[in-house]
Amino acid sequence: MRRIGIIGGGSWATALTKILCDNQEDKTITWWVRTEEKAHHLRTLGHNPDYIRSVEFRQSYLTFTSDLQQCISQSDWLILAVPSAFVESALLAIHPDDLNGKVMISAVKGLIPTSGQIIGTYLKDHWKMTSDQIAVITGPCHAEEVALERLSYLTVASENTQLAGNICASLNGRYIKTTSTDDIYGTEYSAVLKNVCAMAAGVCHAMGYGDNFLSVLVSNAIREIKRFIQAVHPITRDIDDSAYLGDLIVTAYSQFSRNRTFGHMLGKGYSVKSAQLEMNMIAEGYYATKSMYELNKNYQVDMPILDFMHAIIYQGKSPKTVIGPFLDRLN
Repeated sequence: MRRIGIIGGGSWATALTKILCDNQEDKTITWWVRTEEKAHHLRTLGHNPDYIRSVEFRQSYLTFTSDLQQCISQSDWLILAVPSAFVESALLAIHPDDLNGKVMISAVKGLIPTSGQIIGTYLKDHWKMTSDQIAVITGPCHAEEVALERLSYLTVASENTQLAGNICASLNGRYIKTTSTDDIYGTEYSAVLKNVCAMAAGVCHAMGYGDNFLSVLVSNAIREIKRFIQAVHPITRDIDDSAYLGDLIVTAYSQFSRNRTFGHMLGKGYSVKSAQLEMNMIAEGYYATKSMYELNKNYQVDMPILDFMHAIIYQGKSPKTVIGPFLDRLN
């Protein structure tokens, strides 16, 4: 009997819980959410009141709790599925010793804002976990399509290849196919940067640029991602794999992409604050842009899309004033 804990109450946590419940493998699942009110709602009504309400859960597999210690103690694998900006606050109540012997699987597609670290590095430095205990789940996959049970593919990354294979087996099912890789650095940084690129796609679409230009933008985006991850972690990898290019494409094009939606608002003239208030979900690219911009000062990689979004979000520049120089840097 595999014991799995889900940490987080958003759309991706909801989708992952559905995937695990629909897989017939023997398991128990403990799902942690921030408030007892939400845990009570899940317990009594069997669906998330805030995200993807159409998903109803098989109660026989699940325990709902707002006690993180309970979630951790009842689990061997922990899936971390909270926005990157709230990872540190979500884990405040626990101690590194609580994670002894546990596996942490990150479903976070962002950097820790205070340190600029990917989740794998953060878990090693702050929680004393080893590479063998850490894995990452990445796309291309939108939570909304999981809810509709549309065929989706996930990639599991870990330096522990046996662990990656076991996680794949737990996720693989009727509408989910999985693959594994040992490129935990590349997949994490790619998942972060594709959100920045998706915001740029939204900005440009709102400004009247069409499909012809978007294809050029995405082509430049995957090359920008490749340049950066090769600078950070130079190994042999195929950037055209689904975990990199596929994840970028779905985030840049899809109607479900919150990062594209956020960028579209900025391109229409919304202020950053107004766009944030309008959305009821976190656009990871907002936080990623600042962290990646600061991180790239160490690497000096040519990143015109990152620079473009940083100028709009953090330097307060109008998209109309920076679009010209940005277009000149694309090819």
